[in-house]
This record gives sequence, structure tokens and C-alpha cells, in this order.
Amino acid sequence: MAGTKEGGKKAALKNLQRDPNFYAKIGARGGKNGTTGGFAANPELARIAGAKGGRISRRRKVEA
Repeated sequence: MAGTKEGGKKAALKNLQRDPNFYAKIGARGGKNGTTGGFAANPELARIAGAKGGRISRRRKVEA
């Protein structure tokens, strides 16, 4: 039954029986790993990337 919807529900129930906070703990781990990086942290990087994308999108199609 592994890999089916029913099997997934059974596994979820089993995880919650072992530890009622199982999914909360997993979510907390993910949240702690996250650092608001990327473009939110570096607007100059966003500007450069946007300029590159704009240049590429305005190129003419190469006819072979």
C-alpha cells in the first residue's frame, strides 16, 4: 500500500500516534533553516538579474 493515498493517511496517523507534535517539529526545522535571502535581502542583485532578463527577452530570434 506504500505510495497510495490510503497508505499516506495511515503513515500520517502513525506519525501522530508516536508524537503528536511530529509535523509541528518538521515545520519548525524548515522555518529555522530559512533565511530571507535572495532578492529580498539584496535589491542590487535583483536589479542586475532583471536587467539581464530584459536584455535576453528583447533579442531577436536567430534564424538558422
